[in-house]
This record gives sequence, structure tokens and C-alpha cells, in this order.
Amino acid sequence: MGKWSARGLRGATTVDRNDSAEILEATRELLSQLVSENSIDTEDIAAAFFTVTADLNAEFPATAAREFMGWNHVPMLCGNEIDIPGRLGKCIRVMVIVNTDKSQQELKHIYLKGATVLRKDLLPQ
Repeated sequence: MGKWSARGLRGATTVDRNDSAEILEATRELLSQLVSENSIDTEDIAAAFFTVTADLNAEFPATAAREFMGWNHVPMLCGNEIDIPGRLGKCIRVMVIVNTDKSQQELKHIYLKGATVLRKDLLPQ
């Protein structure tokens, strides 16, 4: 076991429509995989930051974290991603700060659906 540190864990996914249920389900899927792949205990989460592209405003992604993941005491913040023309749309991004003894190289960042184009270097080979 290594030394415990705060580490950033990234993930992103996309939806087809600006729809509350679709945003909640996509966020739940993303967070579930982040937690599972990295063996995260909710008590080890220091904070979570969500962004959505300008074309998504039907729901807060943090709602999915509270309702489906039980992150009721995790500090969370939602915001808009910078709206750069021609970039990936309908995208939900998250950075979860976790206390862990894993190295940065051991963490598994999760990119789903259309978001796989964002960080191909972090996808499983």
C-alpha cells in the first residue's frame, strides 16, 4: 500500500437529447463505472465537479450522484463547459477528487459513448 493522497479522477459521457431522464441515466452509468473500476468508497470522495456543454440544461448531473449513488454528503458543483465552436456537444464531464493510496497511473478514467474521442490516451488499450 502506498501513501494516501487526494487524486483527480476524470470521466465523460454524452447523451442524444437534452432530456432530464437521459442526463440522469448517463451520469449514473458514468459514475457507477468510475466507482467500480477504481474501487471507490463514498467516504473517500472529497468532492465532485460536473460540467455540461451549453446544449444541456434539462438537469443537474449532481442530482444523479445524490439519487442513484447516495452521494448526499459529498460536496458537488455543476457548471458549463467552455463553449468552443465545433467541439463535442451534449457532453457531461466529471472530475471526482478521491482520497486514495493508488498512484495516478493506477487510476482508471472513464470515457463513454461519444466522449471516447476526448482522451483516447486514457482509454484501455
